[in-house]
Amino acid sequence: MNTVVMQSSHQILQGDKNIYYILTEDIPYGSKLFIAGSMCYLNEQTYLKQINLTFSNYWRFVMEEDGTVATMNVNNLQPLSDKKANFLSAISNVHERLDCFLDGHVLDAAMNAKPGQQVFVECNQQTLFGIVRYIGQLSRNSLPSGLCPVYFGVELQGDGEGKGCCDGTYNGTEYFTCKQNCGLFLPFNKLRFLPALEDDEEKREAKPDAAGAVPVKVGDAVGFYLDDHLTRGVAMDVYQENGTWMVQVCPEEEGFTDLFRNIPLDSVVKEELLSPGFEIDSDCGLTEQLQRRRSDRGEDWEVRPALSVNSVVLIELDKGNPVTGTIRWIGCLPKMPQKMAGIELDDEKGVCDGEFEGVRYFTCPPKRGLFAALESCQPDMRFQCSGPRSLESVELRGSDAAVVQSSLPPLRDDMAMRVLQGRMRGIQGHCNSCYMDAALFSLFSCSSVLDSMLFKPPPPHNGHIQEILRDKIVNPLRQNGFVAAKSVMGLRHQLTEKGPCSSFATSEKDPEEFLNLIMHHVLGMEPLLKLQSGKLKEQDCYCYQIFMDKQEDLVVPSVQQLVEHSFLSSDLKLVEIPSCFILQMPRFGKEYKMFSKIVPSLELDITDLLLDGPRECFVCGGIATWECSACFKDRMFAHTGLKQYCDSCCAQAHSHYQRRSHRPTRLRVPEEFCRARRASGLQVPREKLELFAVLCIETSHYVSFVKYGPEMGHWMFFDSMADRHGDENGYNIPKVSPCPEVARYLEMPVAALAMEQPREMGVAKRLFCDAYMYMYQSKKMSLYR
Repeated sequence: MNTVVMQSSHQILQGDKNIYYILTEDIPYGSKLFIAGSMCYLNEQTYLKQINLTFSNYWRFVMEEDGTVATMNVNNLQPLSDKKANFLSAISNVHERLDCFLDGHVLDAAMNAKPGQQVFVECNQQTLFGIVRYIGQLSRNSLPSGLCPVYFGVELQGDGEGKGCCDGTYNGTEYFTCKQNCGLFLPFNKLRFLPALEDDEEKREAKPDAAGAVPVKVGDAVGFYLDDHLTRGVAMDVYQENGTWMVQVCPEEEGFTDLFRNIPLDSVVKEELLSPGFEIDSDCGLTEQLQRRRSDRGEDWEVRPALSVNSVVLIELDKGNPVTGTIRWIGCLPKMPQKMAGIELDDEKGVCDGEFEGVRYFTCPPKRGLFAALESCQPDMRFQCSGPRSLESVELRGSDAAVVQSSLPPLRDDMAMRVLQGRMRGIQGHCNSCYMDAALFSLFSCSSVLDSMLFKPPPPHNGHIQEILRDKIVNPLRQNGFVAAKSVMGLRHQLTEKGPCSSFATSEKDPEEFLNLIMHHVLGMEPLLKLQSGKLKEQDCYCYQIFMDKQEDLVVPSVQQLVEHSFLSSDLKLVEIPSCFILQMPRFGKEYKMFSKIVPSLELDITDLLLDGPRECFVCGGIATWECSACFKDRMFAHTGLKQYCDSCCAQAHSHYQRRSHRPTRLRVPEEFCRARRASGLQVPREKLELFAVLCIETSHYVSFVKYGPEMGHWMFFDSMADRHGDENGYNIPKVSPCPEVARYLEMPVAALAMEQPREMGVAKRLFCDAYMYMYQSKKMSLYR
């Protein structure tokens, strides 16, 4: 009988330092099941003994949650530094804990965070703005395992005021001070860390407090004397230098540029205090000038109904200086009679970070915020076209500055929809680029499995291509939710020089052609897949094309069924677990589809596809020693799953006269696994990959579906050419939209799904009827890539 030993962790520790681990997969152990994301440990003395026993991978660990002692394969665990273990232990949900560990970016950001850093807080299905005030444990006593969970004390600001639960005090101990109900204590996975501001520390600390001892604030319209005449401008910064208050002003006559004037506060006055006699004859104020230009063109003065929060707009500043951005807030401001829009600009040509006269209306990076009259905003005009210029010359005005060099994590859950959802979101299509747009969006928007493409040292002569991919496409997509066509066109031009085809920048290609070129020939990455057929030599590839004969009994197959049939018919096995498994569906060309519908398998079980891995007898659940390909097609058995048996079940199954002609093949069973199973009842671990994106094609146009969260309905649909502005001199408008209706079809019985009319399925029809390429990931294996 297998017995799980229950023992106090203090008896195991004996005062030694602990070595911590996290489970990267579910591990059955006797009558228990240890969930992936659970943490365990062993003391240092035991660890040193185990690493010297090179013949065994099965070590004895203590589970952090309940002190259970269990023998587990160390290859199914990942070691943790003390610091990482302390941060992760604060997350009570083991699934969320594992996701944070596997993605890594958020954990790194948390460990590098400092008090005073700005964050977005996930609280009661809302995203609130806050400032980190405390980082540390909330109790002086550590856990029995020796862990000290690290929490973040956050002061909510702006719209979040009053939505907290404390004033910085927890269980009678004060960790920081803030207003009542403005404080929260949270683990790091509930925060999104904003990059630290690069302003001078002394200037920041010297700024006046909220009481307003200094009469001019950042964002105020001001007047000042410049070259003996009065000039208007906007206050960009207020600071103290050598005991003197200074105002950094952007003069209106020079536009919103980086040409600022640093003027003593005594020489600056707010515009609202200027008397009419001080009006400048040569120039009017910013708002009046914008209104005059619109009036001269005969445009309507009424507010355009199409504009709303998240609308993409163009604002023309002084002297024909246009800027583009996204509306983040609409409402009224003090002393402003007209309706105003708070706009997050695409470039650092703004005057604030969403705050106006000490009140925060929205949040954006510094120098990216601007408040403007709503009537001065033009809808859907990110890229103003004037005259017969080509799209390439106007499509990305200012896009050369759209370079993001900091490493950013993929977008997940609600944050993914907030950043990516809407028109002019995703990657802008241009000149048959949809194959590349859809592939890049699928790979990098919400997954980090192939981030090695961005950071692994490439061949010296191809480093610039990696920089374009990382700094002009992936990071801007993750930070701003938008990549303009010029950035992708730059990548296409570079790939044209590297590839065998001279039309890479103009003609439509297949996604697999693009992926093979950039992974293999340009970046020199190791193949994603290692396959072996029978006793033939091992094969390497980046994408796997499913080949199979037409199966009459597969009317609406799942991806799991197609993969199993394809591997069986080709006598293939996976040599190792892939970190990323890219599958091309069975079809002949882009027109003929072998199946009218395919059901996406959210998890792809590859346990029985692995070469020399332990497998389960599908009859009794024992260790499998035989595999029979003929039984896989036998209608007496289930329609899915490869058929493998233990010795006794194999003999019994093949005693039937209809199966006596079958020729089962012997399986290799790892001896060390057999010993561990006999000792502790260890069960065969299931190796599963999770689906994160699907590329689809219809009438030579590629689109993609991306799974951005754990729920069944967490799907988004991306089309790089969803709409168009203008004709031949216009530009494409990409769009990202939520697609929760996918969940309804995933939960539908196969027979009912087969009867569904594609025209009635909405956009979900593309996923089920037009799938071209499925992308699966193993977050566990991506740690090694």
